[in-house]
Amino acid sequence: MLDRYNRRINYLRISVTDRCNLRCRYCMPADGIDWIKHSQILSFEEITEVVKEAVALGIGKVRLTGGEPLVRKGIVNLVKMISDVKGVKDLGMTTNGQVLEEYAADLAKAGLNRVNVSLDTLDAARYAHLSRGGNINNVLKGLEAACEAGLLPIKINCVLTPETTETTKLELRAFCDDNNYKLRFIRQMSLEDGSFSQVEGGEGGNCRICNRLRLTATGDIKPCLFGDDGFNIRELGAANAIQMAVGMKPESGEKNNVNQFYNIGG
Repeated sequence: MLDRYNRRINYLRISVTDRCNLRCRYCMPADGIDWIKHSQILSFEEITEVVKEAVALGIGKVRLTGGEPLVRKGIVNLVKMISDVKGVKDLGMTTNGQVLEEYAADLAKAGLNRVNVSLDTLDAARYAHLSRGGNINNVLKGLEAACEAGLLPIKINCVLTPETTETTKLELRAFCDDNNYKLRFIRQMSLEDGSFSQVEGGEGGNCRICNRLRLTATGDIKPCLFGDDGFNIRELGAANAIQMAVGMKPESGEKNNVNQFYNIGG
């Protein structure tokens, strides 16, 4: 599929849940959020049908996000359902790694190709502070399990906040070099203010070559992370929603006043 700006759209990011087992300071408010009702969340069958229609229209790369995708009950089954769709060439997942050790082997067997793992510091106390209670040892064990399961290449996502120090960045670079992980620095963004920049070590944030659509947990196909538009697959049908989203994909991101990072998948 080509959009109005001749960009080939071949990547679908799927938010499978708004729920998360962490409360990271740059993602969720301290007092929590109102969770989406289960009845509004897409079923595995609905998600798989969207993937089938997307593949028929030219999508080949799929990534599962959240919230935290590994808290969605039965997530391994969903991975298997998507990996069985003929034409899915690259199936990845972005996770905070807290329960990755438990799931890595089963995810690989189900057809997951690779993972991106969020890790903003190697300091245990700092990690617990940033995530409001997360255990960095769980992440490190999850990374080892992912490597053993062959979920490669492993990418580390580090969100850069105003408090991120050069020492933190150097330590993460050394850690990734030692373990053959690919490191990506992502500057803290604001959907409401429309502030974003290109990912260091990746292609995200570069509007000129953007090739992605997003499916929210409630069924909206979004042309752009930094935009309010969304086309619901339950109302329009998956193929129509996808084609409308491609047709309305903007030249560049602006602002998003209807979503938050925890319910759109970043």
